[in-house]
Amino acid sequence: MLFFSRLHSSAITNVSPGKLVKVICCALLCLSVVSCEEDMTKKGALVPKTVDEDKKLPSLNINGTQLHVETYGNRNDPLLIVIHGGPGADYRSMLKVQELAKQGFYVVFYDQRGSGLSKRESRGHYEGTDVVQLFIDDLDALINHFHISSRQKIFLLGHSWGAMLATAYINQNPYKISGAILAEPGGLTWKQTEDYLERSNKIKFFSEALNDATFVEQIFAGRSEHEILDYKASFFSTYENAPGNTIGNPSNYPFWRNGAVVFSETIDYADERGFDFTTNLDKFTPPILFLYSEKNKAYGLGWADKVAAPYPNSEIALIKGAGHEMIYFAWDNFYPLAVSYLNQMK
Repeated sequence: MLFFSRLHSSAITNVSPGKLVKVICCALLCLSVVSCEEDMTKKGALVPKTVDEDKKLPSLNINGTQLHVETYGNRNDPLLIVIHGGPGADYRSMLKVQELAKQGFYVVFYDQRGSGLSKRESRGHYEGTDVVQLFIDDLDALINHFHISSRQKIFLLGHSWGAMLATAYINQNPYKISGAILAEPGGLTWKQTEDYLERSNKIKFFSEALNDATFVEQIFAGRSEHEILDYKASFFSTYENAPGNTIGNPSNYPFWRNGAVVFSETIDYADERGFDFTTNLDKFTPPILFLYSEKNKAYGLGWADKVAAPYPNSEIALIKGAGHEMIYFAWDNFYPLAVSYLNQMK
């Protein structure tokens, strides 16, 4: 998932506002007809239940919240932490990475704080906090939970925002990580990220005007505002993959839930304070594998070179036949590069 973009899209910029509203309202009307046949006050009717609502989901209490977590492989093998995009997305489209467990890695998936099937947190939960640091601290707590020996190497595999978060972590812990695979991070500073987003996305779906135009309150009677926002985020995410989209995705890909609140809180934090994940990267000497896709028109080799430049030792490689969601849509091209790199590093 494109960093800060599941709720943005360049694909609908050629659609007139009037037509867009009509399309969305028609879709919502169809959904309202279907909803008459089920109890819309039940949790899970709009978006999937989270770990605190469904006790059968695998989870861990980490750093003061409850995260959706799954693991594959032998716990004694080198640790591979999979970090999804967003913020606010989930790891469902990255589940093919579990195949790396067969290559001798202990693969850990987690939905980030307030994201996917992890527990929702209110807006007040994030007020007055360094939201980006919270993500970093969660990742550190997760690593510490699964890291069982000083001899056990730790690798990060991040996609989009997840690749940025992996870099933020490495920047603060340059001697703790043995290697990383970074798939199209938007940027490693906020200024750089804004530049990339300007080329890849055109519309903000959480703007007041668009919310007012597309929100039919009657459909959601009895629902919490938080769950409604998640539902709307999920609905709008389909536009990212419409025909002709800038980032090169051929169609929709699977996900559980967009965490609307954590998304907007992270955006607000970045807008207000910015970030720079490159200040300490010169101390990280292991090689990283930096991947970009063939069909993402907003990326390309030039941008990959620019984003990867702060790393002292980076190998940049092209994933052919794919857009931004390269792990899901081009696994057969992604997998050999990932295996080759990780086997060399372990």
